[in-house]
Amino acid sequence: MTKEPIRIAVAGAGNVGRFVAKDLTGRGHDVVVIEQDRGLIEGLKAEYDYDLNLLVGDACEISTLDEAVLSSCEVVVAATGDDEDNLVISLLAKQEFAVPRVVARVNHPDNEWLFTETWGVDVAVSTPHLLTSLVEEAVTVGDLVRLLNLEQGKVALLEVRLAEGSPADGKTAGQLHMPPDCSLVAVVRDRHVFAPQDETPLQAGDEILALAATEAESDLRNLLIGEG
Repeated sequence: MTKEPIRIAVAGAGNVGRFVAKDLTGRGHDVVVIEQDRGLIEGLKAEYDYDLNLLVGDACEISTLDEAVLSSCEVVVAATGDDEDNLVISLLAKQEFAVPRVVARVNHPDNEWLFTETWGVDVAVSTPHLLTSLVEEAVTVGDLVRLLNLEQGKVALLEVRLAEGSPADGKTAGQLHMPPDCSLVAVVRDRHVFAPQDETPLQAGDEILALAATEAESDLRNLLIGEG
């Protein structure tokens, strides 16, 4: 089934914004890049042979966002190198132009708490925190690792490598009786990925991926690790 292309605005033509714009355009989406530094825009034109719509202007100004026809966008990516700018862009996109989904880059991890629905942010991406999660995922056995926050942090993608003696070791997925607001997403074993069915056996060493609401994480921990 072919995905329908959507219109996406990317604010910021630095390294992150350029890559995101290139990747999304390569996937067939209609992308407009907004950047106030004309030199970066010219560099983008020279660097990529993609059908990008490029606009020189300040994405924190409503007039610039009007010129970019933000009201026609289904997604806005606030990818500048300044957290304050990304928050303003997110708020304007959501409140003034009713953009359905706003993704914002967090440059300084201490500012991540600000990137919430109050500022119009649907998904906040903090590279330092993501790197920390990936390191933990690689070296941690027997504990939940938060890989990704969704729904303004109300839901998370979590990973655990089952340890010997885990309450889930030797059970099937169906025997776990998942608590409300939790769902097993995948089981990874010997570099193979399984979509868990009721009869899927679980064993020590398996990597378990699950989605859980924040308030359900302790129940999930009890189920897979045995600690409250």
